[in-house]
Amino acid sequence: MSGTDPDAAQALPLLDTHAHIWSRARTPQPWIEPATMAPLDRDFDVTDLAAAQRAAGITEGAVLVQSAHDPAETGDLLAAVDGLVVRGVVGWVDLRADLDLQLESWGPDARHLVGVRHLAHQDPDPWALLADERRRSFAALAGHELPVDLVLRPEQLRPVGVELARRHPGTLLVLDHLGNPPLADEQAFAGWRRALAEFAAHPNTTVKLSGIALHAADHADPESMRDAVDHALGCFGAERTMFGSDWPVVELAGGARTWTSTVRALTQQLSRSERRAVFSEVGRRIYRLGGRRAAP
Repeated sequence: MSGTDPDAAQALPLLDTHAHIWSRARTPQPWIEPATMAPLDRDFDVTDLAAAQRAAGITEGAVLVQSAHDPAETGDLLAAVDGLVVRGVVGWVDLRADLDLQLESWGPDARHLVGVRHLAHQDPDPWALLADERRRSFAALAGHELPVDLVLRPEQLRPVGVELARRHPGTLLVLDHLGNPPLADEQAFAGWRRALAEFAAHPNTTVKLSGIALHAADHADPESMRDAVDHALGCFGAERTMFGSDWPVVELAGGARTWTSTVRALTQQLSRSERRAVFSEVGRRIYRLGGRRAAP
């Protein structure tokens, strides 16, 4: 790693590996509290996403990520892929059921599925992903080269994330939001640091620089997040770290443009090739997106 011109990062391609859209008439979002989450209390579509990308300097489009355990939502997201604003979809599949039949149900659009995710942090059973009935699906996902995004509470990282990495070495695991580091709790943060290092020790793991501004004391101050980001980069290296905006949820913490600037500030110490990896190359490789985006 070496010192660099921070302005040089502006010219690097930027791929967003973590964005959402939703129509609440089709996909309810009961977690949104209108009184405290007013910026999210509406629908978001591809037009809104395109505007956010322009404002944030995201040049390579986005991977849409599921927000509900609903195959209909995944079908809607797959239909939104245009190769420009939307590059692919991390959707939901029922890991207790036949994977091939579920893929067939989406017809030709299934080719746009680049990963899957289960909302383990909201599941009434915090151990759900470790259930024996899901083991076969994890093996099947490896055969389809579909990574699994993990959204976990920090206390789930060691028992769930680390164990999944150990059990399924052939399946790529993508840890969303750095595993939600508890930035305001020194003791819990120390536990997160240990668990993240254990998770990263498995070569089938990667991590997203996303989502942590919501936990920061000052979402506009990169230094409030530096310890977490530096630790993640130290554990995974640039070659297993990717940028994600977590739009529109990031609107609760200054928006995608502020977050993009924060990540640029927190990665100034990386070489240009390392920043290129974080900002676009790792996401393209993990989600099999190929080269720079092109019109469909």
